[in-house]
Amino acid sequence: MTSKNTICLWYDRDALEAATFYAKTFPDSVVLAVHHAPGDYPSGQQGDVLTVEFSVMGIPCLGLNGGPVFQHNEAFSFQVATDDQAETDRLWHAIIDNGGQASECGWCKDKWGISWQITPRILSAAIASPDRAAAKRAFEAMMTMSKIDIARIEAALKG
Repeated sequence: MTSKNTICLWYDRDALEAATFYAKTFPDSVVLAVHHAPGDYPSGQQGDVLTVEFSVMGIPCLGLNGGPVFQHNEAFSFQVATDDQAETDRLWHAIIDNGGQASECGWCKDKWGISWQITPRILSAAIASPDRAAAKRAFEAMMTMSKIDIARIEAALKG
């Protein structure tokens, strides 16, 4: 690893599977290295995959197969800015259709419990709009959605 700061994600036994999924799903993502345990440890044996170095959209990550003790929750998420509905749909469905779960307001969770915010750039811009009435309409529209519908956000902006 060359980065001074790396996100470490804890998995039960699936760090390599998760890293491989992220690398094929998200642009600028890659599995860099797989490290095997040099000896037995509480949740595995010598030779098991212990850690996986990978990047998700250029963000350096380390997947640690630490066992079932700790679970992911929504306090940590990757927020992915999408450019259009096709990209939003593709990423959303890649996560949901691979054993994940939909949530609200653009949030979903992958099958390993990592939370993702699939957020069209137009939504972020709409909520930050200097036209506070338009921002409120876009925000209220978002609050009724699971996957973000860009056409509905654009309609809310227009009033």
